[in-house]
Amino acid sequence: MRKYEYSNELANLVKKFLVDNDWHFAFDENTGVFEFGLRVKSKIQKINYIVDVHEDEIVVYGMCPIGANHTESNMMVQMAEFLCRANYGLKNGCFELDFRDGEIRYKSFIDCEDMMPSNEVIKNSIHCTAAMFKRYAPGIVDIIFSGSSAKVSETKKGGRRTISCSTSLLAKTILNALRYALGIFSGKAIYNFGTPERLRTLRRSIFTVKASAPAGLSCCAG
Repeated sequence: MRKYEYSNELANLVKKFLVDNDWHFAFDENTGVFEFGLRVKSKIQKINYIVDVHEDEIVVYGMCPIGANHTESNMMVQMAEFLCRANYGLKNGCFELDFRDGEIRYKSFIDCEDMMPSNEVIKNSIHCTAAMFKRYAPGIVDIIFSGSSAKVSETKKGGRRTISCSTSLLAKTILNALRYALGIFSGKAIYNFGTPERLRTLRRSIFTVKASAPAGLSCCAG
């Protein structure tokens, strides 16, 4: 397997945080990637984490255990709009939607250039991801299983913002983008998106036991 360049010092800081808090995890020394699971008290009961260590940054991915059906255009449109609304104004990280397979994840980033992150910074990047899923889980679940619209879902979960743009126009724009992403616009393949090797090839369930975590959260089977 190809060995990726990453900072051992940064990896050791992440490892120390997880060990000190009695979290159970897997670490791939060839790629600098940590994997573990976290339970949250919400409609989405479990988050699978990937912490990707680079030479001067740490990227934390929280992978949603359920995803939108990428073959249902309307669901993808509604989910894309909902996550776009959720992302507006966020200070730390963002939701991402993969138009190829409907995967939903939350990404946070730690800039480590010329500095080492504190234990608290690493903790916040992990807990922030869980908090975002806990807050937005009802809307995500409603769109996937109840066919709700993005606007209705945002209202149900207590959205704090008023979006003045035209929903129909936004939906049409996203749908056109979706057609490109799926390679079905005019029946022709438009783009062949590359797959992030470090994440796609390493994604798997990591089974762990309950450990220390903030209120409403628990380290668990990934």
